This record gives sequence, C-alpha cells and structure tokens, in this order.
Amino acid sequence: MRYISTRGQAPALTFEEAMLTGLARDGGLYVPETIPVMSRDAIAALAGRSYEEIAFEVMRPFIGDTFTDAEFRDIIARAYAGFGHAARAPLVQLGPNHFLCELFHGPTLAFKDFAMQLIGQMFQTALARRNERVTIVGATSGDTGSAAIEAFQGLDAVDVFILYPHGRVSEVQRRQMTTPNASNVHALALAGDFDDCQARLKDMFNDFEFRDGVRLAGVNSINWARVLAQVVYYFSSAVALGAPHRVVDFTVPTGNFGDIFAGYIAKRMGLPIGQLVIATNQNDILHRTMVSGAHTKEGVAPSISPSMDIQVSSNFERALYFAYDQDGAAIAQQMEALKTDGGFTVSQGALQALREDFTSGRCSEDETLATITAQRDATGEVLCPHSAVGVKVAEEHLGANPMVTLATAHPAKFPDAVSQAVGIHPPLPKRMADLYERSERVTEVPNDLAALEALVRDRIQK
Repeated sequence: MRYISTRGQAPALTFEEAMLTGLARDGGLYVPETIPVMSRDAIAALAGRSYEEIAFEVMRPFIGDTFTDAEFRDIIARAYAGFGHAARAPLVQLGPNHFLCELFHGPTLAFKDFAMQLIGQMFQTALARRNERVTIVGATSGDTGSAAIEAFQGLDAVDVFILYPHGRVSEVQRRQMTTPNASNVHALALAGDFDDCQARLKDMFNDFEFRDGVRLAGVNSINWARVLAQVVYYFSSAVALGAPHRVVDFTVPTGNFGDIFAGYIAKRMGLPIGQLVIATNQNDILHRTMVSGAHTKEGVAPSISPSMDIQVSSNFERALYFAYDQDGAAIAQQMEALKTDGGFTVSQGALQALREDFTSGRCSEDETLATITAQRDATGEVLCPHSAVGVKVAEEHLGANPMVTLATAHPAKFPDAVSQAVGIHPPLPKRMADLYERSERVTEVPNDLAALEALVRDRIQK
C-alpha cells in the first residue's frame, strides 16, 4: 500500500512514512493510491465482534508491512484499553430510525481519542524500532490538542507542541491541555483563531530547513493515520444496524472535515452508506459550498460549538481530490486560490461528484440550544453543542434508512452551553473530578512563525 499527495508533486510513501511525515512536501495531504474494498461477506462477518476486532479487519489492508499482525493487534488493544465503555462507540436510540453514536468515552471525552490513542501507540512502536525521535506540532480548535497531549505525554520518542486559539476554547478543553505535567508536552496559546493556528502549523511544515532540523511530524487530521482510525466506527455502527444488508446514513458535525471524510473512505471500501450529511454551525463554509459551489471564506464567528469554528477545513482537500478525479494540479491551483484570494469555485462536474456522496445542513446558535433542550426532554440524553448541531441537521434528513449521528464530545466539556440550554452543569467523570483544581502550564505565543519556530527549537529535548 502506497500513499500519494493530493497535489501530485511529492514522492509516494509507505504507510509508516506517510504517518511519520504528516503533510506532504508539496503542501498536499496523503491519500491511499488505491482504496481496498471489503466484500459483503467480509462486512457481514464483522457482526457481533468486538470494536478491537473490527478495527483490525478494517485498518489492516491500509498499513502494508509497517506492523506485523501481532504488533498491530497489540497496538489496537493498548489504544482502546483506557476507554470508559466496553463497546467503545456505543449506539443510543434517539427516535424512530435515528441513533446516536457516542464517541466520547475515551480519556479526553472526545472522538479525537479514537484516532489519537491509536496513533500514539503506532508512533511509539515505529520510532522505537527506528531508534528515532520526532517533534510533533499540532493545531487544535479544542479537542485534538487534549487528545494528542493525553496520547503522547511521557512517551520517550516525541516532543509535543499544541497550538490553540487563546480564549477560544472551553475551559475544560483548555485545562485538559494545560494541566498535564509531563516534560515532553507543551500547550501554546496563540493570539488568533483556529485558522491562524492551522496556517502557522502548515508554514512550519513548509519551512523545510526547520522541518528537517527538528524532525517535524504532525498528528492533526492532515495525518492519514488519523483519518484511517476514524473509519472503524462507521463499520461498527453500520454493522450493528444491519449492514451490509441495510443501507445506513450518517450525519457528522463537521469542522475540519476529517471525521466525515472517514465516512467517505468507509463507503469507498464497500460499506453501504447512503447519505453522508455535513452538519455545520454558523461558520458554514462547507454547507455554502455544497449549496452553491462557491468555497469562500467569510471570517470566523465565535460560537458555543467552538471546535467547529473553522473556515479552512483541511480535509476537504482530500474530498476535492477525488471529486476532481485525482487531478493534483487542479487541487494545487484551488488551494493556492484559497490562500491568496480567500476562495474558489468548485467546477460543475466536481460539485456533482461531491453531491453524489455528501449533502449538508446548517444549525444556528438558537437551534443548537433548542436541540439540547428538546433531546433532554424527549430522551434524557444530554448533548454537547457539537452533537446537537449534528442531531438538528440529521432530523432534517431522516428517511427510510437508519440515521446515525456522531456524538463527538461529552457534554461536560461544554458546561456553559449545556447549562444555558437545560439548567444543569454536567459533571465530569470521576477520573477528572479535580480538573479545575490542577495547576496549569501554558505559554502565550504571538501569531508569528519565527517566534514559534524559535520556541520549539529551544524546548525540544536534545
């Protein structure tokens, strides 16, 4: 299995190389050269199996000879051992034909744990074998950072630096990043929004002298291994609801597009997925693109669902790559237009291709709060604001197929929004009960590439 860049100018890599590299040297994102297809019988055989067993079967074709079967089974077992639910990604029924997939039972109470816990174990195994050390820099709108710090803190082979937008994450998200005391992890509060954090991250990857000098690696959803890990819960959910004998729809609250792109990969692998519904909050560039074809930035408005406050959805590049029939030159041109002109127009043929797999909807702030209230009253389920965005949009797309809405975070990560909606302050799990009492360790940094690079060079463990 080889991996190629969405922009067509970087060398093809193995899974291990693509995982440790993150962003391609031409600025593109790695995708598999071919997407393995599972037969109906192979998908049906997943029924009744553990999440770990499903993960092995789904991901194994993508990793080539990076890990032996025994190594990979052990990596998966270690990755999910700390989850707080035996099913890992349990389904809860909200109504007729509508199900919630709870993805918040991991160590940091967010869906990012599914990928980050796995990638932490894969990095550690691969780097120990190579006797190498890397510097991981990540950008987060809230959940990726805490999941990365949790997964990599204390590991021998990595230093971790996480950029988050100062003042634009929830208090729980911030404290999950700033309270770990391992010497190899660093929380950096950047003066700007998430798109600024993501832009400086990409700038570091595109500064090849710096990138090579500190052995830079990335764990944002630009990293293919992150997307691959998220493919698994589409299979576990769909099979539980009758796939491959039934078609299943999915609605995904979407910021950086990685989670819903994983659903696209599952569909390409043969999982009978009908609709993949993009659910956006008021920062609705993806919904506007699906409606009009115009992909144009309009600025980020802070919301009660801050992990979705994004205008540059990095993984949308991967979807465009396939919609443009894998034309790397066309993708490179569009990404340059997004950077220099603030947007581009998707061609009619590519837009039609996108619409064959994706549809979309938008949820306002008031609708988010109303959905949290309505679900608490109707089902007793307390939703985080991001999950509420998904549920509201899913309700507009319910049909004959079972609909699964991905619940991306625990409500206790966003207590202010939940309290505003239903008048309760959702408690943290017992293992985090003292989070508000722990001391914080954070560095405020300017939105300046040179200053960030100097800080990283100074703090990495030699």
